Amino acid sequence: LLNSLLKGQVAKAIQKVINTDLPHPFSWLTGYFAMVVGAGMTFVVQSSSVFTSAITPLIGLGVISIERAYPLTLGSNIGTTTTAILAALASPGDKLASSFQIALCHFFFNISGILLWYPLPFTRLPIRMAKALGERTAKYRWFAVLYLIVCFLLLPSLIFGISMAGWRVLVGVGAPFLGLLFFVGLVNALQARSPGRLPKWLQTWDFLPAWMHSLQPLDNLITRAALCCTDRCRSPEGWDEREGEMPGAAVRVGSPRLTPHGATRL
Repeated sequence: LLNSLLKGQVAKAIQKVINTDLPHPFSWLTGYFAMVVGAGMTFVVQSSSVFTSAITPLIGLGVISIERAYPLTLGSNIGTTTTAILAALASPGDKLASSFQIALCHFFFNISGILLWYPLPFTRLPIRMAKALGERTAKYRWFAVLYLIVCFLLLPSLIFGISMAGWRVLVGVGAPFLGLLFFVGLVNALQARSPGRLPKWLQTWDFLPAWMHSLQPLDNLITRAALCCTDRCRSPEGWDEREGEMPGAAVRVGSPRLTPHGATRL
């Protein structure tokens, strides 16, 4: 329905209004203006989840570019802090200071995230990461489910469990992992931009087993498992009773079949 509504001149008008930058020399302020818009819209609906859920299908339809959606989302994170601030202002007098401090912690946490990941163009890593995840998910549809399970369930549980053992264990496990992650990211960047600076054996990851640098082996395994489950769950109604077999499949056990002489063969 949304796709049918946003066609033709309507889609072009919306794209022109939302994705157009401010005139020169104020074009660099466009992102910050989008943050203000995102914060204002979130303040109106009182929920950043509602706002981001509303713009997500528009991004998928190409109405809003991901470069424009990024500051809108950052602004919505600022707008959602107003709920906590308003709730803190409604607290009793003896608890007003503590409540307002917690609300301001939420506010300045989101401000620090904007200062860290937006002002300088090369720090806008979430845009590149979102595009990479989108391309990976378009190729392997199961990757979205795996990403949710790992990043929102397994990884937080693992970090919480290690932290319960003490900060020494957390540092002892986390430091090598972060070092390995930094090394892999650096090598990937050099492979893409200047592979000549790397040793010949590091210019590609082909020296590693396929499952360590590609999702294709896991995709093959998941595809086989899905096909096996599909074959087992296929209902008998899908059989072609006229032929006694499914198209391209073996003859069903126990189904009679006529021989060329008209006799019945079991």
